Amino acid sequence: MNKPEAEQTPAYAGVDISKEVLDVSLAGQPPCRYANDTTGIAALIKVLKKLPQPVQVVCEPSGGYERDLLSALWTAGLAVSLVHAARIRAFARAQGLLAKTDPIDAVVLREFGELLKPETLAAPSPQQERLAALVQRREQLVNLLSMEDQRLAQARDAVVRKMSERLLKKLATQIEQMDALIEEQITADKTLKSQSERLQQVKGIGPVTASTLLAELPELGTLSRNESGALAGVAPYNRDSGEHRGRRTIRGGRVKVRRVLYMAALVAARYNPILKAFYQRLVAAGKPKKVAITAVMRKLVVLLNHLLKNPDFKLA
Repeated sequence: MNKPEAEQTPAYAGVDISKEVLDVSLAGQPPCRYANDTTGIAALIKVLKKLPQPVQVVCEPSGGYERDLLSALWTAGLAVSLVHAARIRAFARAQGLLAKTDPIDAVVLREFGELLKPETLAAPSPQQERLAALVQRREQLVNLLSMEDQRLAQARDAVVRKMSERLLKKLATQIEQMDALIEEQITADKTLKSQSERLQQVKGIGPVTASTLLAELPELGTLSRNESGALAGVAPYNRDSGEHRGRRTIRGGRVKVRRVLYMAALVAARYNPILKAFYQRLVAAGKPKKVAITAVMRKLVVLLNHLLKNPDFKLA
């Protein structure tokens, strides 16, 4: 008698994603290849849905080339796990696999899924997807403005300087427009609006930090203390062996989240009474200032997660 679908072990499909193609590995089959376009993705999904078991696709972030595939998989009702590339590479090295090709990577992704059973990634709402796109574009514009500002500082030719100044004005205008679009997107959604307002109750958290957290860490409010720190990349990891007690370090997590938390922590360490006292206590105990700021970052993300998880909780 067959198990109910909910109890069946999933069939893991490893998918290595590049700009043009998708290399796919299924158990008992040689790796195969599909075009990374509408037709190729549709053909892949047709094959996956014909499998007798429920399917779980395992892939890595690929600089945006994974977006169409993920969207199509979610629409088709298929489970997806998006695993950090460093974990996959470490898994391959642990097996003695030093060679790296797209078909090999697809096999490694499948075997990673079969052995470690990674958690699935929930499909974002259309509102979250648009917010993430707007926040990403704002960051790109800010980076462009910063680079152009540096070029202007080095320019000597009058014509070049005028062109650079005009471009800086255009970029500043587009950033203002993007801020307005982000605010409009958040205000139009009751959940996002209430979450943004809740986050900004904490001194040090402004509109940019709040929108970035909502876009890049949509799980906030559903995590444990340890999970929130780990996803933000501010959880300290031990490096101990025998009698040796190594220096604790942070690594991994979501870079954009860690970046805005750092800026928020700098503000909070000066103006948030509780976090300021916490920071000063660490520095007074001999902790380096950078370590103390990292501790403030972790306190912040844990607090923010708690606020969204517990709407009735009142800040002191």
